[in-house]
Amino acid sequence: MTAAPAAVLGSGPTRVALVGSPNTGKTTLFNALTGSSARVGNYPGVTVERREGQLLGSEVRILDLPGTYALHGETPDEQIVTRILSGTLEGERVPDALLVVADATTLRRGLGLVREALDLGLPTIVVVTMIDEVKARGGKLDIMKLSRLLGVHVLGVVGHRGVGLEPLRGFLRDPASWPRPRALPRAADAEARFAWADQICREVGADRLEPDTRTDWIDRVLLHPVAGIAVFAAVMILLFQSIFAWAVPAMDAIDATFGELGVVSRAVLPAGWITDLWADGILAGVGSVLIFLPQILILFTFLHLLQDVGYMSRAAFVVDRVMGWVGLQGRSFVPLLSCYACAVPGMMAARTVASPRERLATILVSPFMTCSARLPVYTLLIAAFVPAERVLGPLGLQGLVMLGLYLLGAATAFGSAALLNRTLLRGTVSVFYMELPPYRMPTWRLLLRQVWGSARAFLKRAGTIILAASVILWMLLNFPTPEPNPAFSPAEQTRANVEASFAGRLGHAIEPAIAPLGFDWKIGVGLIASLAAREVIVATLAQIYASGEADDYTSLRQALVSDVDPRTGKHVFSLATALSLLVFFVFALQCTSTIVVMARETGSWRWPALAFGYMLALAWIGSFLTYHAARALL
Repeated sequence: MTAAPAAVLGSGPTRVALVGSPNTGKTTLFNALTGSSARVGNYPGVTVERREGQLLGSEVRILDLPGTYALHGETPDEQIVTRILSGTLEGERVPDALLVVADATTLRRGLGLVREALDLGLPTIVVVTMIDEVKARGGKLDIMKLSRLLGVHVLGVVGHRGVGLEPLRGFLRDPASWPRPRALPRAADAEARFAWADQICREVGADRLEPDTRTDWIDRVLLHPVAGIAVFAAVMILLFQSIFAWAVPAMDAIDATFGELGVVSRAVLPAGWITDLWADGILAGVGSVLIFLPQILILFTFLHLLQDVGYMSRAAFVVDRVMGWVGLQGRSFVPLLSCYACAVPGMMAARTVASPRERLATILVSPFMTCSARLPVYTLLIAAFVPAERVLGPLGLQGLVMLGLYLLGAATAFGSAALLNRTLLRGTVSVFYMELPPYRMPTWRLLLRQVWGSARAFLKRAGTIILAASVILWMLLNFPTPEPNPAFSPAEQTRANVEASFAGRLGHAIEPAIAPLGFDWKIGVGLIASLAAREVIVATLAQIYASGEADDYTSLRQALVSDVDPRTGKHVFSLATALSLLVFFVFALQCTSTIVVMARETGSWRWPALAFGYMLALAWIGSFLTYHAARALL
């Protein structure tokens, strides 16, 4: 790759491209320089798109490019780097300068990318990260000598602690003053490049590091084919037990707050449809979802901590053999695990998978992984219908049921991948390789920043999609209004009003199709509404019960447990119904955003259409079997 003509450079705002291998601290450095909250993780493949931010206190723009080991990469995210730096990406011009990041503890490997970047001839600064780890392992890196050997400025930094950032900011305010790198003799082959890197490392002291015995000792356990799986299972059990055990007080407090707001609103505001919209629509809808914020925070804290510490890469190696059985490889594990937060970034992270066939299979099965949008649904039904009792020591039944749902989703994803790779996507599993970063404990500031970023995304979703859906649903549940029946009690009249509404009519229309699953028309309305976003079913049921049987604002959980069908005198929700609905949400693809992104990532609408139909059929069959088996056994 050669640099673009000089005439292309310098037009518009000054832009500096941030280039580096995965796990070098590149995105952490980007966040520190720009004040951005871009996602940070201690495993390859975190950055799958170009990010751009403005240097604090300057007009200089910094581009955070995807991590790559070479400037001629195979995966789509690596190819983005190649196209941007060569000026062949539509709508992008060649950067004015390069900021190349290398890990001081793996400098020999990183120098290959540094050399390729220097060969472009653009003004370049090399940033060496993790210098604190070099000192901790008895090393002493000669930064000044490295700068002389490479012919460019070299700075040592510790990004997450802010060490060395101020001198770097000074250089970044004027990239035009950076000297262009001198021409280096081109290495004839890979062996010559490695020899050059070895020589540089010897001269600057990078070859005199003590072995990382701590990482090696821990890896003997976590990478063991038996002990590694046992540790992974224990971590998952701890996660799902904590979701119920630790979040309950905060959830109760939020529930009580919204309950009081509903009571106060009706006491203070004048009677009328605006007050009803506020109390039964917005408060009941949005509040019913915000109750689950404490559990979302616990989930994301665990996930970010495991990523930053370096555990996720080990988990990928442990499950690589299982992934191979289903036609995938360990690199697909990271995108699939990312789907525990949301399927959208998980599918985008599949760009790190080099094989087009395996990348497509990973994208198609990603929606089976249990995203955070399912968590409010799972929690609501489990807390309402699964007894809060201990099963084995500290292990509770509710946490184990939650874990079972996550495992069912993962098992279905793997089974579907196996089916795809034996039918539509036949092929050979590619070779799996992934760097194992050393274990690093993130700072609390970094961890809190990441968790807040994820929580903010959840709150934004509640304040946009769920808010809009709540308003629309309230209108559908309250119009048209039938003529009052003098023979009806207030509760009976309210029920008649709901059933006569547009939403009630729609629910009754699809009831024959879902009745075999144990669902009534109310659940049907929720299923349709959840196509916007899975957690909207909680807001939908909250509105139905707020404007239906509940005389005032009560917890949705209590409303579900006490709901009785006046036609039969039986409870609408039973344990069998709850289990059936849980299974439906494990399998069904109920997320418009996921469908749209799947079409974008696969380049066709036929794949999301296939995924939607396949998952819907699987959800109906799974729910049918679950409901009738539960009725027979319970």
